[in-house]
Amino acid sequence: MAKSNNKKSNNFEKNAKELNTLSKKELIKRAKNFSKQYCVGKGEDFKLKEYETKASFDLGEEGKTLVNETLQLGVDALAAMQDILYAQDKWSLLLIFQAMDAAGKDGAIKHVMSGVNPQGCQVSSFKAPSSEELDHDFLWRCQKHLPERGRIGIFNRSYYEEVLVVRVHEQILKGQKLPEKLITKDIWEDRFQDIRNFEKYLNRNGTVVIKFFLNVSKKEQKERFIERVDDPDKNWKFSAADAKERGFWDDYMFAYEELIKNTSTEKSPWYVIPADNKSYARIAIASAIINALDEMELEYPTVSAEKLAELQTVKKALLEEK
Repeated sequence: MAKSNNKKSNNFEKNAKELNTLSKKELIKRAKNFSKQYCVGKGEDFKLKEYETKASFDLGEEGKTLVNETLQLGVDALAAMQDILYAQDKWSLLLIFQAMDAAGKDGAIKHVMSGVNPQGCQVSSFKAPSSEELDHDFLWRCQKHLPERGRIGIFNRSYYEEVLVVRVHEQILKGQKLPEKLITKDIWEDRFQDIRNFEKYLNRNGTVVIKFFLNVSKKEQKERFIERVDDPDKNWKFSAADAKERGFWDDYMFAYEELIKNTSTEKSPWYVIPADNKSYARIAIASAIINALDEMELEYPTVSAEKLAELQTVKKALLEEK
């Protein structure tokens, strides 16, 4: 785990300098090893305080260049693997992003997925549920946006809001039209169980689910909020409601710890990403996605002998055209 005394990221600059010399196979291996330090796996013993919000190395100018080059290598590798995923048309991948405001979800999605073919990727953002959505179970609105086989689906927030914001602000729960007798002291444990079962169901049907918590510090969030106020081009990103939610920081950290502890599994793990440095966070996210795709053992579809013969016939006809 990527605890505060983690030594792996101290070697980041050394490892980054070697990446341009690696084969594709070795690059994927490095990405897998790098992402593992942030993977929770089974969550029974998870404690959020053991995970860092900032990568434990100092980024000088050279370091920033290395980070950008490393991210581009990851983006290129991810794009190549997504192309095979799309062609194979058997597996799908669901990426879930959760975080406090200003943690960098939008930027991570934009940069990490920048090389992916838009035909093979779909992004869904979830805000407060509509009246129609409240007339259904809490998973319904997300189920409608699950990725097809061969595609990568991205949830910018998700059904996990139902054990986050709804838990922090329990008055929201009272407005969800649930029968009163179902709102018990066990409702959060019940929802954790529903989520585990839902993700197990997806796994069994060929949808791999990996989840990212962008772990930003309260101090860094404050600085980013101030930047959004001071920069006219970023004013639209900020509202007084965002600042108001900071007052519930400890409640949110408790809710995140509980949900990760109860819903991180070997097949649908949470990754707790240090998010105080956006570029580093994007590399960690790209590495985790590469790891998930590599586990699928992707291959381009095999073409039969008959099909190959047909292709040669077509080629011959094309070459003979006048």
